[in-house]
Amino acid sequence: MKIETTAIHAGEAVDPHTRASSPNLVMSSTFLPRELTGFSALDEDESAGYIYARSGNPTVRQLEEKLAALEGAEDARCFASGIAATHAVIMGRLSAGDHAIFPENAYSGTAEFIRYSLPRFGIRTSFVDLTNPEAVAAAITPQTRMLWLETPCNPTLQLADIAALSDLAHAKGVRDVVVDSTFASPIATRPLTLGADFVVHSLTKYIGGHGDAMGGAVLGRKADMDALNLEAAVHFGGVLSPFNAWLIMRGAETLPIRMRAHAEQAMAVARWLEAHPAVSRVYYPGLPSHPQHDLARRQMANFSGMVTFQTHEDGADIARRMVKDLQHVHFAVSLGHLRSLIYWIGTDDILKSTYQHEGAAEARFRALLGRGIFRLSVGLEHADDICADLGRCL
Repeated sequence: MKIETTAIHAGEAVDPHTRASSPNLVMSSTFLPRELTGFSALDEDESAGYIYARSGNPTVRQLEEKLAALEGAEDARCFASGIAATHAVIMGRLSAGDHAIFPENAYSGTAEFIRYSLPRFGIRTSFVDLTNPEAVAAAITPQTRMLWLETPCNPTLQLADIAALSDLAHAKGVRDVVVDSTFASPIATRPLTLGADFVVHSLTKYIGGHGDAMGGAVLGRKADMDALNLEAAVHFGGVLSPFNAWLIMRGAETLPIRMRAHAEQAMAVARWLEAHPAVSRVYYPGLPSHPQHDLARRQMANFSGMVTFQTHEDGADIARRMVKDLQHVHFAVSLGHLRSLIYWIGTDDILKSTYQHEGAAEARFRALLGRGIFRLSVGLEHADDICADLGRCL
């Protein structure tokens, strides 16, 4: 099936009893097994059917099957949020004494979890410039079990060469290459086909698409997903609500169409920003001015809807005007929704709270962000209206 058809029909079937065309919402927390099974989740048998919602739910399972089809994965597991999915794969795959490599500039929730929580569990980490393969190779040790990629990166919009870095890591004995592909979505990039072992998504963003449901997903080989389901879902407990799964599944059905529109609108807005006298720099993978535009053209089938930009005027002053004067674009966190969202990220603030870079890493970060950037998630409003709204404040 083509991707548009897959998005609508994968994981879904006509209800045999009611003949309902749309997916059912099953809210039950417990189920009657088909046959006797053990009381512990360790003793559960798939043939017994659903037992308890923490280990599996029919509505959540439909979403998992749809996501696996979209990503070309053997299987998927859903969690209560994107960071719950991140926690699941990191804590489900790493142990005390292991070493993992992460991007210098990962999503703040991931970066803070890695910096503030992982050391307590005896897991060593390195933060590396993933645009530099030599730096990645130098960071790998005999204890390195995981290479975490994020592409495009939040909020710098840097790209990681998934195929090249996966080959490099596996050749050096790294067991797991994980890609946070939230900014790209399965419409832009399918990391498993490029050599990655796991893909992570915040379903709250593009896949859900409507800004009304939180969720996360991990995708990969079935054996790995079964193991994660036992530990991360049953034992950690951060499972996805069936109602949120139902909402996200509805959003996923229009993902291919929405991503085309997001990319078209984002390109128009990025070009307008690049020509605006108040704007000093624009990052968008679809623009020839992006430092990794050639990689974006090779790796991404869709440039997505995320744009970042810097201004000549102090961004904090502009942000204050945005809070008061924006009419269509919402000054709010998050991204990937129907509505355009923008937020100001001050360099000094995020260095202090999240990244804590020093030396060369700090210099690289300041060169990328200057005094700070606006992170703009271009929605589905008309590009002319988005530009007019932003122009009111620039």
